Amino acid sequence: MAPASNVHGLLQGELARLIGNHLRAQKAGCNVIVAPGVVPNLLSAHNVRIPDLGVTCVPVAPGQSVLSDPILLIEILSPSNALKTWSNVRAYKSIPSVKEILVLQSTRIGAEVLRRMPEGGWPEEPLPLLGDDLALTSIGFHVAFSELYEQTGLAV
Repeated sequence: MAPASNVHGLLQGELARLIGNHLRAQKAGCNVIVAPGVVPNLLSAHNVRIPDLGVTCVPVAPGQSVLSDPILLIEILSPSNALKTWSNVRAYKSIPSVKEILVLQSTRIGAEVLRRMPEGGWPEEPLPLLGDDLALTSIGFHVAFSELYEQTGLAV
């Protein structure tokens, strides 16, 4: 697998830092994990996916290799991995604890989000996040796109 672009890495690191600081300030007992293993319900005996970031509110155990009960999963979309990313997103929707899936752009400023509906289903299409606010309702997090993308060199 080819390494991720520098912009991908910048976004992953910055979003992990911002979400981690937010979770710590909220004292919610939740953690953000970089590149966690997650197990979809589809062929779960041999199907581990690795999103860019995951959030869980279950304590992380030493030696644990997969994330227990993730509530938020984040993928950073690059042109070279678009098909794989959207395949992962479909698989993530089968994890009962997941409430929200964010797909963040790496070649332009923007994102799309899928949020589990109250009755437990998922919308057919992701919702584009418009304006300058990236909001993740599953963890009560907000950040301006301009702040998140500030170091990437992408035009605001």
